[in-house]
Amino acid sequence: MKQHKTIWIILLLAALLLGASVLYTQLAPSSGALAPTSAPESDSATPEPIAAPDFTAYDLDGNAVQLSDFAGSPIVLNFWASWCGPCKSEMGVFQKAYDTWGDEVQFVMVNMTGGRETLESASAYVTEQGFTFPVLYDTDADAAVTYGVRTLPTTYFIDADGFLIAQGRSALDEETLHAGIDMILS
Repeated sequence: MKQHKTIWIILLLAALLLGASVLYTQLAPSSGALAPTSAPESDSATPEPIAAPDFTAYDLDGNAVQLSDFAGSPIVLNFWASWCGPCKSEMGVFQKAYDTWGDEVQFVMVNMTGGRETLESASAYVTEQGFTFPVLYDTDADAAVTYGVRTLPTTYFIDADGFLIAQGRSALDEETLHAGIDMILS
């Protein structure tokens, strides 16, 4: 019985170490560079564009909002959480960009609400920091699952025709965010 318990402890520790390693790899700082998004190339030399998948998230009042509600406008789609250090580091950059391009670009800031992030903790963070961009709450994980978000922060740039143009994983600096916005405004 004691040997059986020891084996379980070893397996648990191995699983924890593996999980920590994967988490570190996914959250470790990277260049923040944008990666183009396109379907795998077919026989043609031009890659096929990918339509941005729709999802439903909720505003602070609990009203359902779909990504398709913003159709016809360029969109910056950002996934974040208030407990995420890299997310916090880029939020001021997003606020500044929203202040600059908020009339031309839809900023869809999706909070990964659930688990250790609550609606209360996320909305309190937004209020405390004085952010004015619109925030949606992914309380049923529809947005995260639809976009396959595994690391935070993750940002997608969607053009006015509804196609995914680029994505950034990890915190974006001002220059990179501006480059993504330029890509969806042209």
